[in-house]
Amino acid sequence: MKLEQLSLTHTRWRHSISKLEFLPNIILLFVSPLFLEKKILISEFIRRFPEATILGCSTAGEISGINVIDESVSMTAIKLEKTASKLVKVDVKSMDDSFNSGVALAENLQAHNLKHVLVFSDGLNVNGADLVSGLKSILPETSITGGLAGDGPDFNETFVIANGLITDRIIVGLGFYGDHLKIGYSSKGGWDSFGIDRLVTKSDNNILFELDGLPALELYKSFLGDNAKNLPSSGLLFPLNMRVNEHDAPVVRTILSVDEDNQSLTFAGNIPEGAFVRLMKANVNRLIYGAEDSARKAFNATNENAELAILISCVGRRLVLKQLVEEEVEVVRDIIGDKPKITGFYSYGEIAPFGEFSPCELHNQTMTITTLSEC
Repeated sequence: MKLEQLSLTHTRWRHSISKLEFLPNIILLFVSPLFLEKKILISEFIRRFPEATILGCSTAGEISGINVIDESVSMTAIKLEKTASKLVKVDVKSMDDSFNSGVALAENLQAHNLKHVLVFSDGLNVNGADLVSGLKSILPETSITGGLAGDGPDFNETFVIANGLITDRIIVGLGFYGDHLKIGYSSKGGWDSFGIDRLVTKSDNNILFELDGLPALELYKSFLGDNAKNLPSSGLLFPLNMRVNEHDAPVVRTILSVDEDNQSLTFAGNIPEGAFVRLMKANVNRLIYGAEDSARKAFNATNENAELAILISCVGRRLVLKQLVEEEVEVVRDIIGDKPKITGFYSYGEIAPFGEFSPCELHNQTMTITTLSEC
């Protein structure tokens, strides 16, 4: 595997990509919504590298090395030397189509030697939990990682990149095939839950209407105090810990939007009736430790021979960490060492198994890490 990782800016991106010394077969792009020349940039990649697969998405912040940047592109040029790959794009007509879109994506990638799938999805028009359920229904034994595209803290519009296409309402999946690719992955949070468990008494997929028989938005606002006036963005600071039953590992759910008229909350993933939720709040040190723990588990899975680390962290973590945000990237570097290239982005949802041999899930508020190497 050959790699080159660059941070591209408005003023120097042409000069930067001219330095690439090999012909990549994959170009991975995490692009700020504020990077105005993205169409020109991708057209230039297509002109220079017509055989390369180009994929990626918009961000709530770009990760390049140990730096967290805005208004840039985190670009990774990859030349797989022993591993085949295939890019599949599916359209999402509506959020209700998320499960079927996941099924279609998985069916088009499925093969006996499929090793791993890397997925990037529209961050606002897709139900991430249903997408993951669709993928798992076809590929129950295949590891899947990725994330939902971001739009800073604005939640207005996200986009996904599939070769020359830059648009919303699509999902892309990159399948890796063969036994020469080694994959590691982990997803860890570090949030503290508080208060009592609340029973979900009325919901519809990812829309929460009632907790303990009370209007969900009214109850949620009572916890937030002065932060309630800044919803939905302030909801990133107070996600929900959810467990469907006693035997399942809890997952975290983050607010996407609120509806004052029906007093409901819309989340990035499903909140089923009968589930129990608890409010969560941030502890800066625990968030950074969560990133460290995630790096350790992902790196160990590749026998500490990783060549590329893809970091997908939630926008809520960035809002909490503020000027300390690069510390959660720096602790990853401390664990994986100087050799692996680091790329990534801040997202509206993370996709990964809890750990080795566990099923893939949609996460919120985690640091999710995927490590890759060829042997």
